[in-house]
Amino acid sequence: MKRVKKVLSVLTATALIATLAACGGTSDKDSGSASGGDKLKKITLFQSKVEITEPLEALVKTYKEETGNEVEVWGAAGDAYQQQLVAKLGSNQGPTIFSVAPGPESEKLKSYFSDLSSEEFVKNIAPDMELKVDDKTVGIPYGVEGFGLVYNKDLVDPANVKDLDSFTKTLEQLKADGKNGLSLSQEAYFLIAHIINTPFALQPDPIAYIDQLNKGEVKMADTKEFQEWAKFMDAIKANTKNPLEVKYDSQMGDFATEKTAMVHQGNWSYSMLADFGDFGSKVGMMPFPLAGNDKLAVGVASYWVVNNQADADEVKAANAFLNWLFTSETGKKAIVDDFKFIPALTNIEAGDLDPLSQAVHEATTKGETITWALNYFPSGIVTNDLAPATQEFFMNPSMTGEQFLQKLDEVWAKASK
Repeated sequence: MKRVKKVLSVLTATALIATLAACGGTSDKDSGSASGGDKLKKITLFQSKVEITEPLEALVKTYKEETGNEVEVWGAAGDAYQQQLVAKLGSNQGPTIFSVAPGPESEKLKSYFSDLSSEEFVKNIAPDMELKVDDKTVGIPYGVEGFGLVYNKDLVDPANVKDLDSFTKTLEQLKADGKNGLSLSQEAYFLIAHIINTPFALQPDPIAYIDQLNKGEVKMADTKEFQEWAKFMDAIKANTKNPLEVKYDSQMGDFATEKTAMVHQGNWSYSMLADFGDFGSKVGMMPFPLAGNDKLAVGVASYWVVNNQADADEVKAANAFLNWLFTSETGKKAIVDDFKFIPALTNIEAGDLDPLSQAVHEATTKGETITWALNYFPSGIVTNDLAPATQEFFMNPSMTGEQFLQKLDEVWAKASK
């Protein structure tokens, strides 16, 4: 289905989403040399997010009207973006501003990133949402997305979903009442990537842990957070509908019609709920309560960076444009109203957010978040390795969570060689 494909493309950790940065700041008079009348060098901007192409092109026209300075927008669709970006950068014909996904993509291109640490707008980035290289801020987030347990307030009290024991009892009671307590769905990221993110994110250094796992220096089966996570998976398997029989559409449909009490989903899922009516007062999002976790998983799909291979005048002009974008009323309004992004900076007015996006926004501004560790998984491992292992777990009635964890270690070892 078109909508599912769109949602999945947003969520795939390696998806090459080049999207606009969301932020906010000070008044127009403080928005830098661009609004001060200086004539700056023309710059180029490369992005691939089809949904914002038209409003972005309209915005740069307004930028020229307000400042006299020019931004040329380049476009590329889907997977062609990274290939074209690498080719352009390699031939010294790269854009002045471009966007990168966190994880392997940004690591590969980090030698091209300018240090933005001293720029005024950087101070407003929400806690832990910037892209850093060697403790320098090099990337500005376009916005945030988050996931956790989306729940029906009439069916579930978050006070009763605080740990493994209360989570399990809640599922058992809902099952006894004829409700599906929690729904996963069969799509790879909704089946395993998001829910296994939590034990990774709760490690002291998630990226270092993934690196150790890739090298065979640690095992999930020997790590306490994963051991408890396996028990959560046992509880889900024993008390809820088999996710291999559930597609995203039916998952959200059953939730909307109160056949299901909770879904492990993100703020993007509200768009499907809205098709069923007004759920504003009935739906909320709470953390997946592994090991006492009380934070939502919030991440950034893409960052704006400035090409340090551009000449000094272009870099100056790029910083001026970003400053205008993040501090002028025109730029901030476009980010929220036209691009429909959840702000990634603490001082931007979020506008009229749906309840799930509002929960993500509040967690972000308060710094009450855990990272999207899944962005740093080996490329392709979710679809090619973790999902098939998870399918085996749900298809095999006798397979325990502990055995499932051992299977995940096995397939990870093979995939990371």
